[in-house]
Amino acid sequence: MDRPQLPLNALRAFEAAARHLNITRAAMELCVGQAAVSHQIKALETRLGAQLFRRLPRGLALTDEGAALLPLVRDAFDRIGATLDRFMDGRLREVLTVGVVGTFAVGWLLPRLPDFAAAHPGIDLRVLTNNNRVDLAGEGLDCAIRFGDGSWHGVAAAELMPAPLSPLCGPALAARLSRPADLAHVPLLRSYRTEEWSRWFAAAGTPALTFRGPVFDSSPLMASAAAAGHGVALLPVRMFSADLVAERLVQPFPIAIDAGRYWLTRLFSRPETPAMAAFRRWIETAVATDESGH
Repeated sequence: MDRPQLPLNALRAFEAAARHLNITRAAMELCVGQAAVSHQIKALETRLGAQLFRRLPRGLALTDEGAALLPLVRDAFDRIGATLDRFMDGRLREVLTVGVVGTFAVGWLLPRLPDFAAAHPGIDLRVLTNNNRVDLAGEGLDCAIRFGDGSWHGVAAAELMPAPLSPLCGPALAARLSRPADLAHVPLLRSYRTEEWSRWFAAAGTPALTFRGPVFDSSPLMASAAAAGHGVALLPVRMFSADLVAERLVQPFPIAIDAGRYWLTRLFSRPETPAMAAFRRWIETAVATDESGH
């Protein structure tokens, strides 16, 4: 059985009139005469068997039925408009929303985004940063790049790269450090993962110290504090290579600990779309290229 044809012109006339609460302004917006707008609204009311507006001396007022219909019509037109906006060169652009822990976003992904855009012009990439606390479903993410051990409930995780942690600080502070025990005399900048410094001191063969210094929920912010001379931060060295080359940060000791890795994650319940698969293949290839040095 054929579906009844939607009265799109009538719905557009209704939406414009409901937004302006004035037939004249709605007609001007739609580039038609006032009589045409009134006729379309009357046809829609007849089809629905309900009055949508109350005619007032100086305009219109929505009836209860009109007020109930308006958000549905607006949402439908917004969705149609958003879909049309996704077309480019005759192709439908696929939206891909990726959550990325801030350290990885700034230290690795950001410089390579032009490469992804050039390789996949049909994908509209949306990047949302976080501090590694992420809710894939709640935040509407297709996938997320996270730091950890890869064990998250209900999540498929593909390993991207290791990220060993080592002390980093500004050059002036680094000049005062000749052995790990010297860290007892400077502020140690800490993350919310409170056990990392204790693990590092164990790896260095140095008794754990009484920590003093601020706690940060963002490694880039902690790195900025370290570069400004506010203390020594335990950071994934690979993500701050540009700061090391520019000598904004210095690695006073080569000792590093493996506290986790970066992973590309998605919900098991979320099937991999073509855009998700394209992003996964691209990032895996880019990481492998970095590690091979080519």
